[in-house]
Amino acid sequence: MNHQVGPQVAPAETKRPDAEQHRALVVVAAGSGQRLGQGMPKALVDLGGRPLLAHALEAMSPQAAPGLELELLVLVLPGEPEAREKLAALGADHARRTGVEVVVCEGGSSRPVSVARGMDAVTDHARRHGWDAERLTVLVHDAARPLTPGDVAHRVARQVEAGSEAVVPALPVTDTIKRVLPVEETESRAAGVELQAEQVRETVPRAELRAVQTPQGFTLAFLQRAFAHLGDIADAEAEALTDEAMIAEALGVDVVVVPGDARALKITTPADLLAAEALVAEASGAAHDDLAPVSAPAPAETGPGVPMVLTPRVGIGHDVHAVAPASEPREMWLAGLHWPGEQGLTGHSDGDAVAHAACDALFSAAGVGDLGVHFGADTLGTDRPELEGASGARLLQEAARIVRDAGFEIGSISVQFVAKRPKFGPRRVEAQRVLTEAAGAPVALSATTSDGLGFTGRGEGVLATATAVLIPRHEGARTLTAQVG
Repeated sequence: MNHQVGPQVAPAETKRPDAEQHRALVVVAAGSGQRLGQGMPKALVDLGGRPLLAHALEAMSPQAAPGLELELLVLVLPGEPEAREKLAALGADHARRTGVEVVVCEGGSSRPVSVARGMDAVTDHARRHGWDAERLTVLVHDAARPLTPGDVAHRVARQVEAGSEAVVPALPVTDTIKRVLPVEETESRAAGVELQAEQVRETVPRAELRAVQTPQGFTLAFLQRAFAHLGDIADAEAEALTDEAMIAEALGVDVVVVPGDARALKITTPADLLAAEALVAEASGAAHDDLAPVSAPAPAETGPGVPMVLTPRVGIGHDVHAVAPASEPREMWLAGLHWPGEQGLTGHSDGDAVAHAACDALFSAAGVGDLGVHFGADTLGTDRPELEGASGARLLQEAARIVRDAGFEIGSISVQFVAKRPKFGPRRVEAQRVLTEAAGAPVALSATTSDGLGFTGRGEGVLATATAVLIPRHEGARTLTAQVG
């Protein structure tokens, strides 16, 4: 097995005739995104005002990558109907704008299963159009790498068409990499607290290491052979092969590496999403021209060649509502959801402490007052009749509009509430989806109890605490701060 670590161009005589070559792109967008904590499939998560999948498709469009010349796009989407419908609509819009045929299929429980279903869709299309599997380049891409430039895909495709069966884009590893082993349990205790510790076994020379990205490129014939191989081996062995290039290595097929791109980062954690937001802002020119902290001095005051710094603003909001007396039956609304069978909360509108805390966190971060300032201090809606009796989710939608008009973009909102009831876990994802849609930005929710202590422990009420992160837009944020300060 020869895993090559630099661009290895096949001999000219093996190059496939251009006239017979076809190209297809499979975008795997079926991931749940649990580690991202946004309460929705990862491909739907907002990045710079658009879903991750929209960015991934745009980068591979003829406008962004004129030499790529795709003939087929296969989207592998989640099985959940609402998410699948929204993502499929992005594919349909891409087809209208580019003329590339788009096929949608449902993903599986793992990435290999999802890629296999995408490959099956390509195979069906190739059979109907009489395409030769040996001369069909299939690019397998992850929607979790939405900012991968189209020229990376073009490099990969050209290398496949130069005679390579398996090609990956990659970057040199710059960190020092060490192989470690767990420290013995008896060596990892201090003051009665067990510590998580590991011991360095060896330092791995990084000159030969590469961080692999997507899209990865293969002939359709190879992919068919690769997935047939997966079906012939034990499940544990198959699970260890986490991408198609590893299957190629297992089959003894040379995997050729071409240059990747630093922008092709994989979004897995909230920190990755922040990094991607910065890249989007930089690409649009907003990082230097439109965005700056509210307190930032004018460019002339920073000195020549000194860029403005993008400084997020953080706000905290609290809300407390008592459970209504049993003599006053009331429906419970909490975290944007109706909770049948639970006694509701007293207070403003529907008493949704979670949504109200999120509103106050947004107002706090923007420095524009609080819930009472914008919606009426006593009876909600007193100052704005159109919001009288509005739900917590509706108020969150309006609060988001207010802070955006004030010159801010919403990075994220997180809320934790303390209550004896309701049992929140089974409906967490549903609640996060409702409030995320209301805010137009990621909302993460968590719940806990107070172990029987205090009014929350006795089941007498709900306490919610929210944190919001806003990103100021230079002119708008400065102007509003002057108005309200």
